[in-house]
Amino acid sequence: MNNDFKMTATTLFGLEGVLAEELKNLGAQDVKEGIRSVTFRGDTGFMYKANIALRTAVRVLKPIKTCKIYDEEDLYEAIQKIKWENYLETEGTFAIGAVVNSKNFTSNSHYISLKSKDAIADYFRHKYSKRPNVDLDYPDLKIHIHIHKEWLTVSLDSSGDSLHKRGYRTATNIAPINEVLAAGMVLLSGYRGDENFIDPMCGSGTILIEAAMIANNIPANINRKLFAFENWKDYDEDLYFTIQDSLLKKIRSSHFKIMGFDKAPSAVQKAQANVESANLDEFIDVHHVNFFNSKKEVFGNTTILFNPPYGERLNIDTEEFYKKIGDTLKHNYPGSTAWLITSDTDALKAVGLRTSKRIALKNGDLNCKFVKYELYEGTRKFKEPKEETDADSNSED
Repeated sequence: MNNDFKMTATTLFGLEGVLAEELKNLGAQDVKEGIRSVTFRGDTGFMYKANIALRTAVRVLKPIKTCKIYDEEDLYEAIQKIKWENYLETEGTFAIGAVVNSKNFTSNSHYISLKSKDAIADYFRHKYSKRPNVDLDYPDLKIHIHIHKEWLTVSLDSSGDSLHKRGYRTATNIAPINEVLAAGMVLLSGYRGDENFIDPMCGSGTILIEAAMIANNIPANINRKLFAFENWKDYDEDLYFTIQDSLLKKIRSSHFKIMGFDKAPSAVQKAQANVESANLDEFIDVHHVNFFNSKKEVFGNTTILFNPPYGERLNIDTEEFYKKIGDTLKHNYPGSTAWLITSDTDALKAVGLRTSKRIALKNGDLNCKFVKYELYEGTRKFKEPKEETDADSNSED
């Protein structure tokens, strides 16, 4: 008997293709990319696996009802038709999140959440004369309402807290990069642990940690304390640990260097603390080094990937700063591939190197470019760049 069902994994803008590839590699069926989401099919065990292993998913949703609705009363009636006792006890707790993209609904998402909450509470009150309570912080069941045009999808959120909360970050700097975005950038770069890796402005170490987990095939969320599905009525603990053990057996050891630099001693300390929290200190070295005074000291191909300061984060002369980035890469890091993300596209022109790839991403609310530079051995690295335009972009934190 086929026990597969449809699921949706949400993600950040620009990472849909990476997430789809992750799902295919894990064994998902019928994988289809959407906008900030990927749909797929799998069984309960695969749902557990997706939550533990996916690097670029924000959450994994299990739809339990899809239908057409045209107003708030339709919404109320549709939710009342779900047999909620299959998912929630009268003594249990729940929380609802909503996303609305429909001309039929002028109400905001908060009102849609309240209307949905009323429908569930009334369902239990009418049928059992008592109702579960709302708990926004630690609900037994987290419900996701999505309205797109005239289509309603009611889903159970199997993840709970966003999957970017890996459980390893104990210390942060100003504007730390989202773990999902960090993993997505590493995967977009093509790095898989078969060469050296450097983050020359590592901050609190998030990119380094995500790179090391990729290099060693360590499940992204192995340090998480809890997934929402562990509170579900049909949670199968034996199956969960079987899935977890099978993923742990696939961990490998990469023997290439993974290094982080930062000129701020406080950042180095925070990065080292996070690396230790992730149990990755045997794979990652963090050094108190100013990138502009550094040079390549490892042999062989090297991926350099970093999130330099934007004008929004630090009061710096961005043009001069990005020119120094370009000069340092060009003169001190031959035989490397460098990637950086920035929202300051004007500053990119000051780097003075030709990009071989430009990918549009979002870092929070900021529209960014994730760009690639090939740093050749010998004279090729001194070629003058041609003028870049957005026409050179091949896709869109």
